[in-house]
Amino acid sequence: MLKDITLGQSFPGNTIVHRLDPRTKLIAVVFYIAALFTANNWSATALVLLTLVFCVALSRIRPKALFKGLKPLIVIVILTAVLNLFYSDGNVICSFWVLRITDNGIRRAVLMVLRILLLVCGTFLLTYTTSPLQLTDGLEQLLSPLKKLRFPVHELSMMMSIALRFIPTLIEETDKIISAQKARGAQLDTGKMTDRVKALVPVLIPLFISAFRRADELATAMEFRCYHGDEGRTKLNVLHYQTRDYLVLGYYAVLVAAVIALR
Repeated sequence: MLKDITLGQSFPGNTIVHRLDPRTKLIAVVFYIAALFTANNWSATALVLLTLVFCVALSRIRPKALFKGLKPLIVIVILTAVLNLFYSDGNVICSFWVLRITDNGIRRAVLMVLRILLLVCGTFLLTYTTSPLQLTDGLEQLLSPLKKLRFPVHELSMMMSIALRFIPTLIEETDKIISAQKARGAQLDTGKMTDRVKALVPVLIPLFISAFRRADELATAMEFRCYHGDEGRTKLNVLHYQTRDYLVLGYYAVLVAAVIALR
């Protein structure tokens, strides 16, 4: 299950999606999420779905990579479907005990599940086609007006970048610790729920120690490289909008308007 978590990973490429300005991708994701949560019927949801399929095709990211990242969310998806299926008003199709399935329940369950899947796949596509460093630069540029209010924009962007960068590392470290504990005879997947929770202690303690050690090493490395925050820093790659960025932003603005019109 841990190997199925792909958040924070990026796949290098030279497609038009990879070459887009990171600010464009961030704004496009905001428009995409707004359109997704505004859509309340099949036509609007289908329009958002076609947009995602088109973007995935342009990025040449294999759908298998997107579906792999959905595996840890199966429980949440099933719970959402069940809650909407049995606790919605409408014409009763069938009932048993205190539970009843209505036509509106089926519709809401399918729409909510599809909405969650499209939301996760859209955000995964952003991280798959954009490196953490590019995301940091793009987010810092977008939030730069807040610097006038003395908001720590650079520090916030740096923290998000480091968090995304170390998610795959911590997952790999957790997998190694679990394998080592199992090799020593630890029973992590058997027994009662309380026994499983107690068995996680030998995993969590080394994981926290490893995380703190990596954080200390990173802080030491940044200090030795004379890192002092945003003061006096320059950019190696200066971000510039190009024609394709304006076209993408225009399309997503039209997408939101179309979804609103279809409500």
